[in-house]
Amino acid sequence: MKKLLLLGALLVCGSLALQDTTIGHGGTYRGPGDTVPPGGGGGGGGGPGPSTPGPSSPGPSTPGPSSPGPSTPGPSTGGPAAGPRGPVTGPAASGPDLTLWEFWWGFNKDKYLNLKEAIHTGGVASGSDEFFNPGAKDKAKNALKPSEETIRSKVVPALKEALEKERANDIIDGTLIALAKIGDVKSEDGSSEFEPIIAKFLGDSSQQIAETAAVSLGILANDASIAKLKDLMLDTPEGRKLVGSNQVAMRTRAFAAYGLGLIGARTTKNEARQDIMKALVDLLEKPDMSQPDVKVAAMLAIGLVPIDNDAGDGGNSAEANQSRQGQLKYLKRYFQDSNKDYRVRAHAPTSMCKLLKDASPEEKQSVSKLLVEAIGKNSKERDVVQQSCVLSLGIIGDTDKDKMDVEIREALKRISDDGDLQSKNFAMVALGQVGGRPGQGEGNEDGQKECRNFLLTSLTKGKNHIKPWAGIGVGVMERALLDAGLTPSATAKETLRETLKDAGSPEHVGAYAIAVGISKDPEAKTILAEKFEKTSEDGARGHVAVAIGMIEARDLIPTIQKVVKESKYKPDLLKQTAVALGLLGDKELVPELVTMLEQAKSLASQAAIASGLGFIGDSRSIDPLVAMLKRKEGLTDTARGFSAVALGIVADKELLPWNAKLSADMNYRASVSTLQGEGGTGILDIL
Repeated sequence: MKKLLLLGALLVCGSLALQDTTIGHGGTYRGPGDTVPPGGGGGGGGGPGPSTPGPSSPGPSTPGPSSPGPSTPGPSTGGPAAGPRGPVTGPAASGPDLTLWEFWWGFNKDKYLNLKEAIHTGGVASGSDEFFNPGAKDKAKNALKPSEETIRSKVVPALKEALEKERANDIIDGTLIALAKIGDVKSEDGSSEFEPIIAKFLGDSSQQIAETAAVSLGILANDASIAKLKDLMLDTPEGRKLVGSNQVAMRTRAFAAYGLGLIGARTTKNEARQDIMKALVDLLEKPDMSQPDVKVAAMLAIGLVPIDNDAGDGGNSAEANQSRQGQLKYLKRYFQDSNKDYRVRAHAPTSMCKLLKDASPEEKQSVSKLLVEAIGKNSKERDVVQQSCVLSLGIIGDTDKDKMDVEIREALKRISDDGDLQSKNFAMVALGQVGGRPGQGEGNEDGQKECRNFLLTSLTKGKNHIKPWAGIGVGVMERALLDAGLTPSATAKETLRETLKDAGSPEHVGAYAIAVGISKDPEAKTILAEKFEKTSEDGARGHVAVAIGMIEARDLIPTIQKVVKESKYKPDLLKQTAVALGLLGDKELVPELVTMLEQAKSLASQAAIASGLGFIGDSRSIDPLVAMLKRKEGLTDTARGFSAVALGIVADKELLPWNAKLSADMNYRASVSTLQGEGGTGILDIL
């Protein structure tokens, strides 16, 4: 398997090779670092894309004990350079192989893991007495989840003190993100306690801290921040005053755009969403910029800001903020304009499909027709745009006999045969999503059978490179049916198990293990246990561990605990096994991980252990983590920054990571440096 860049505290790509490491901000998160190889990525060509991004931090970061080292320079970002953000690794000279399934998993796993929910419920196994006893489950949740009193009396004061007294970028970055993730309690007059605390860092002399503050306001999700973020994104005189400069740096503008989307996703006020949408459209209608980062951010943000449906039809840039219908019409028109930057247009399908929830059948049909045509045999669209359309059709297609849904399924099957390699891969996942989504019309059983048979044939008889993707597609489909309260296919699950049993290469072992984990197949326990014992490659072994967690095989906890203890110098494996223990509800290693974090010297080990504490930690991890944040003797600033990151994970107000809203179903081949960036400087690199 080719060497890959490890980016993300949770993503472990098979057969990873340790590269140079640098320091970054906010924590590392998910997915491939170099998501856009030179030349535009995705086989689309047509202009340079950012190159060689990596993980970031004071949050979790990269693999393997290592010393900081130089990283491959990326493109100019138009504005003061951001400082490095955490332990990161650079890709091999030829770049990572983005067609591997691990990259998709890195960006989309959160909804399948639902890690925080598993941690708070104590990993109650399906079928157990506790599983069928709501009272027992609630008691477990209350016992493990940090209380609001603990968070407000211990965690928040420690973070606020750090922001007042510390000067190290690593500590400030991690603390800003952690405070925003926790969220504040509004005062009697409705004002926010944390909003002004975070906002004062917008003018920091460090570009790294300034942009972290911008996105932190989005994570905090207080409506009071909308005006500031609009001014920053649009580079208004008021925005320049906020940063104390004669212009707002491009990176800060992009992070502000993402922040607006995050607020729009959580606000309860339709007027606030309309206000945000107007600003995003104003930005998109400005003349093209030399770097597309800000417009890509605005396009992705629109998908997070669903304006209420209305009888009005909207339709032009001035009316796009009046209704959901207006949003969709604007996005369709933008997507169809070939004069727009293809890297921005490539994200329009995702935003359109995210806004189709609760939309009329006519609106769904209109968007579907547009996307099906874009991947048609005679399409002139770039590969990277077609890839986005394939992923987006997976969001909206279903299994009934409606003419448009039949066309969607046929288009996905056709592209799996004659599309570019990445589109073929994405089509497997999209067919799995479609096959697991019953429609409102007739013929759903036939549609399910059609999708399942196609995926199983690709899994058992397809070319070697497509088999892992087909396996993931099968897992996605059966999980969707399970989540919908329908009966998954016993035959499909058995085929996955047998395929996993026979798999030899690390890439295939990891893929099929994750597939059975996604499908939540408890009958795979014996096979997974055997693979965990016999697989020597850390990446694949980590995926097997996560799969064990997903099927809730709690009797394997001691086996995984042993590997965690032995993985002090294998951060890659440590992170994945920590995820597994979190899914299984095991807390026994919390004290040992705290000690490991205090003693760890390499940035990668510190990152892995801190994220592990966040994954499996509960209220018992708060006191030692607070003590670490406050302690200055014998600990590096980076280690202390990681303790702030871990506190933010443990006390997060949301069940899913905040940037899962952006990463899910996104075409990571159409990336820019502020999305995933050099040295872990992108927004998706932040934990």
